Amino acid sequence: MTVEWQQSDAPVPYEEALADMTARAAAIRETGAPERIWLLEHPPLFTAGTSADPAELFNPDGFPVYEAGRGGRYTYHGPGQRVGYLNLDLGKRGRDIRRFVHLLEGWMIDALGELGVEARREPGRIGIWTGHGPDEAKIGAIGVRVKRWVTLHGFSINVAPDLSHFGGIVPCGISEFGVTSLEKLGAPSDMASIDAALKKHADNFLAQLHAKCEQDACNS
Repeated sequence: MTVEWQQSDAPVPYEEALADMTARAAAIRETGAPERIWLLEHPPLFTAGTSADPAELFNPDGFPVYEAGRGGRYTYHGPGQRVGYLNLDLGKRGRDIRRFVHLLEGWMIDALGELGVEARREPGRIGIWTGHGPDEAKIGAIGVRVKRWVTLHGFSINVAPDLSHFGGIVPCGISEFGVTSLEKLGAPSDMASIDAALKKHADNFLAQLHAKCEQDACNS
């Protein structure tokens, strides 16, 4: 299945991106529109997932806060962070949300590895992590929603954002660890590098996602 690959150079307002991905998800389900992976940046903002706790929002800079409709808690988005929104039809890809999230994590880990960053999952924690001991920190976040088996939202990877902005929230509800970025780790920290790494490993991510469906003879 062909998946459209879209990249936006200028920061996209959150309301515009949310409306666009919602419309695309509906079109995929109702008219068979092409699936899409959309890479973009946002202006500085916070999003609240369905489990967001107001006690975890401090927001000293007064950034706008949006109800995202995805799972999870508070997340920061801003310039220097690569955001990936996925509109994929799980009806044709196995109808397995846990598998989708697991493979999405694996895609991020593979892309970061391409840039020399050893990243990993951590049991009981949301997101993608790197470092050990006092250097352990979160470098990527995941928050997804599935509506009528079509995915919305997706992931973010900290390329070279202003890390002080994360002080406005408890990122994803985890206060024990900090956040880091490709720039802070001394890895390639331009968008072209992370985009190329993501694109290089995208086919494997999609192939693994579809493999279970072929095994189970899925129908849309």
